[in-house]
Amino acid sequence: MSELHHLLTFPKRPITEEFYVKELNDLLKSGIPATYTLEQVAEFERNEKKKLEDPNYKEEESKSDDEESSSNTTPLHIMSRSLPKDLTKSEEEVILKLMDILFEYGAGWNFIDYENKTIGDLLLEWNSSVETPLYRRLVDAGVSAELLLRVINGGEVEFLDNDNFAEFEDNDANNSQEITTEQETAEVPQKIEPISADHEDATAAHSETFLNTKLEYTDDALVTKTNRDGVMMDWETNIMKLAANTLAPKHGATVINIGFGMGIIDTFLQQNKPAHHFICEAHPDVLSRMKKDGWYERPGVTILEGRWQDTIPTLFDLDEPVFFDGIYYDTFSEHYNDMLALYDTIVGLLQPEGVFSFFNGLGADRRICYDVYKKIVEVDVSQYGLKCTYETINVEQDDERWDEVRRSYYNCPVYYHPIIRFA
Repeated sequence: MSELHHLLTFPKRPITEEFYVKELNDLLKSGIPATYTLEQVAEFERNEKKKLEDPNYKEEESKSDDEESSSNTTPLHIMSRSLPKDLTKSEEEVILKLMDILFEYGAGWNFIDYENKTIGDLLLEWNSSVETPLYRRLVDAGVSAELLLRVINGGEVEFLDNDNFAEFEDNDANNSQEITTEQETAEVPQKIEPISADHEDATAAHSETFLNTKLEYTDDALVTKTNRDGVMMDWETNIMKLAANTLAPKHGATVINIGFGMGIIDTFLQQNKPAHHFICEAHPDVLSRMKKDGWYERPGVTILEGRWQDTIPTLFDLDEPVFFDGIYYDTFSEHYNDMLALYDTIVGLLQPEGVFSFFNGLGADRRICYDVYKKIVEVDVSQYGLKCTYETINVEQDDERWDEVRRSYYNCPVYYHPIIRFA
């Protein structure tokens, strides 16, 4: 183990600024990268051993398949694994300074280690609260990295999916959006598409391809017929009921839902007796199901056939403009950039006291990513004069519900229900 990694096992207690901050600064200033991993240490030691055994040995440029590791156990992982359970307040303050220094030297916030755990996972194992100063500092680092990368990319938002964690580490927003890192990233869509979505699956990655993909309704889900991607599932029912009551808490509201899917939220909205209920849906199989189930004949219901980017702007051209008490967004195979574009539209359609919300699966494959994007949304909507608050509810963990779909798109124990209003 390198000196840097050893230092962050906290071999000496108490953890004092005089010793640890000075030692860490000295090691980093000497040229040891803040991203230096245990895997790199092991590879270095392997090569050194082979050199001693064979003077003619030349270091391999890449590992063999059986040696290749997708993990990157960084100094921050070591530190998080080594946190004493009896950490004192003064020691915690020192560790916060150590984190600051590591981030200043380029440490990443969301690498995955040899046990497939992020630093956030380890901090939550140490203390289950997301309100500890150490976990909040990690979230802040993730938010800063995302916003900085967005500036570097000229305003483009890019995301990292679960399959790509290993890829980018080696090189060193249902329903959620993928999360950026300080490393190179690949844009992957959201449901608005989940962080676990396979970026090589054209069905999930491209809206046009999705609209030409056959869908199938089962007893408790809407899935793509070939790949069995979960477009919507009935475990979301409680979330949709909460959203409907947020958008239309009393009778007579004017509401719009973007993305019908299984119609769960629209059914709840109808129970709240809206005066006018718009539904925007683009997929032909879903539109066919809506016709079969009589949605086109329901009093006060208007169906906008097509992508919201094409249909919602037409509402501005009506003789009597429509303003909404509630706007909900829950699409499949769109990017977080699409939601940012939606903000441009909804600010002109939302009543002064109206509410905008969406299915929040942003980064829900990893708790740290979910918490980072919780704050990212707050930052983004504030640019439009909007304020985002959240109602937190528990999500039952049931692995069996994913049996009929290719993979899960929501793995967090809580759900942050966004409530967005004009500030």
